[in-house]
Amino acid sequence: MADQLIRATAAGGGIRVVGVITTKLTEVARQRHQLSYVATAALGRTMAAGLLLASSMKRPQSRVNIRVKGDGPLGGILVDAGLDGTVRGYVDNPAVELPPNAMGKLDVGTAVGRQGYVYVVRDIGYGYPYSSTVELVSGEIGEDITHYLATSEQTASALTLGVYVGSNGVEAAGGLLLQILPRAAEDLGMVTTLEQRLSSLTGFTPLLRANKTLPQIFEDLVGDMDLTILPESQLVRFHCPCSFDRMLSALKMLGEDELQDMIEKDNGAEATCHFCNEIYHTNSDHLAQLIADLQQDRQKANR
Repeated sequence: MADQLIRATAAGGGIRVVGVITTKLTEVARQRHQLSYVATAALGRTMAAGLLLASSMKRPQSRVNIRVKGDGPLGGILVDAGLDGTVRGYVDNPAVELPPNAMGKLDVGTAVGRQGYVYVVRDIGYGYPYSSTVELVSGEIGEDITHYLATSEQTASALTLGVYVGSNGVEAAGGLLLQILPRAAEDLGMVTTLEQRLSSLTGFTPLLRANKTLPQIFEDLVGDMDLTILPESQLVRFHCPCSFDRMLSALKMLGEDELQDMIEKDNGAEATCHFCNEIYHTNSDHLAQLIADLQQDRQKANR
């Protein structure tokens, strides 16, 4: 099943429904970062959450950054997701592994930690980005993002996220977001109904592993509430815009002295992108050209 995001409405437009399948892109992240089982689940859930949050934005270049920082051994998680369906991310300590929790599942909550924060930045493509910080609820990501939506965006939401990692890699990943829009927010019965229906699910990844499609999952949840599935399905993927030229631009910011030191001591430089783990190598000729560019820029500024 292709990685994709599908949108729908229910209750006469009073409920917004978004589902995303992220199996393949989570596997790409697992391989790129050499993630442990629990680190794969933590990053996979956060990437799915990022795509779901970005799906409500309007401008094509809009993006959402999610930073999860807890007191657990995993350290921090950083995800960048866009309305265009691209997402990337990493964890501070990708090799951390923990025993299963009491339910026999990957113990993401302990890996992330229960004390800490979720920091969300929405960049709408112009002006100053909107940012908000809330405390962690459980470290399980889904509950923490739901708390963010209720607290910072004051939107009644129900969210489920899941990643299933087998012996050969990621077998299922994705998430589902139900939001009650302002026109229906005063209907407390609707809020309770949605919470009950979502909580009745045995999880999101079991549905995917049973070959349920997103439209079928939507039908099971709110098919009796005037469900309208929007015709466009959007492909989503792991993508990082880093490049050799961007790496050179970053090195240029170090200044002439630091670049000259790299030439003399290392005869070049190596840089690794945190988001995708791509490694870039540059030789002394590249660094010398950067120094020449800096000198030329200084001469122009002094004219």
